[in-house]
Amino acid sequence: MGDNIQNPNRLIQMEEDKSIATDNSLRPKILKEFIGQGDGKNNLKTFISSASKRLAAMDHTLLVGPPGLGKTTLAQIIANELGVGFRSTSGPVINKSGDLAALLTNLNPRDVLFIDEIHRLNSIVEEVLYPAMEDFQLDLMIGEGPSARSVRIDLPEFTLVGATTRSGLLTTPLRDRFGIHMRMEFYTHIELEEILLKASLKLKINLSKEGANEIAFRSRGTPRIAGRLLRRVRDFALVQDQDSIGRKEADGALSKLDIDKNGLDSMDRKYLFKIADSYNGGPVGVDTLSAALADQRDVIEEVIEPYLIQQGYVHRTSRGRVLSKKGWNYLDLPLPEENFDNKNF
Repeated sequence: MGDNIQNPNRLIQMEEDKSIATDNSLRPKILKEFIGQGDGKNNLKTFISSASKRLAAMDHTLLVGPPGLGKTTLAQIIANELGVGFRSTSGPVINKSGDLAALLTNLNPRDVLFIDEIHRLNSIVEEVLYPAMEDFQLDLMIGEGPSARSVRIDLPEFTLVGATTRSGLLTTPLRDRFGIHMRMEFYTHIELEEILLKASLKLKINLSKEGANEIAFRSRGTPRIAGRLLRRVRDFALVQDQDSIGRKEADGALSKLDIDKNGLDSMDRKYLFKIADSYNGGPVGVDTLSAALADQRDVIEEVIEPYLIQQGYVHRTSRGRVLSKKGWNYLDLPLPEENFDNKNF
């Protein structure tokens, strides 16, 4: 449910903004061009090479990680490296078993089928998917009542690549049918800097290494956000007739966008200050915060909190949200000592 929660006014949200078409020319097409993901990428290269040598479909692959880290791009790269067709859909779109059957029966041998948000498949469709993944067969019921009959359809061998931001919502039977599991990690500033410099060449932006470094530090470890910020910095530079983008130009543009040097925006700061000022640092329940901030619970849990928790500004406990020492220091407020006695916050 929370996966589609977006704030159209928030530039640094990690959900994909459908109103801003992703420039496909910026996406790497082969594994060699893909930056980041270290051991996971190297292991994937091995699995692709093995499948190519065997002239067989690669094992079904599950990509897990926050939005914007390159799961869709990796799925396309897998198809490109294998030299096979690529079809893409998402879990919420497949409403009926017939929708899934239409997708599977149109695949060619060894093709890659990518299902984004696979944790949102409904249970009926999921049951149909099991024999397709294991035995490459579809078992469908035709008709209703006494005249209903079961039909078995043979499928070509294919590779299912599933992507999810919430692996905990996957059922165990579905998770266990994926032979390859890859967890996507947040990118380092150095990796993001390299991604930004390559993107600037394709977009014909005169971006210096220092400018790329400034944008990278404010991109929340996420290439999608880095690309979005690069375009906005370019817009400011273009309107102000700046020939190149250095650290000063990038800092000026990002400051106007209200994104600070930690990658936090006004929504983040409002959230942190509310916990500190109104609830003495917590613990405070998410429903209480939702009412206090006049925001939906899903917005708080899926848009605001993930990066703040990952960076250690806030702790999610059984009693509610608690502002950490790092959070107090960020707000430049004195720590209420009683909140931290005998606690490891």
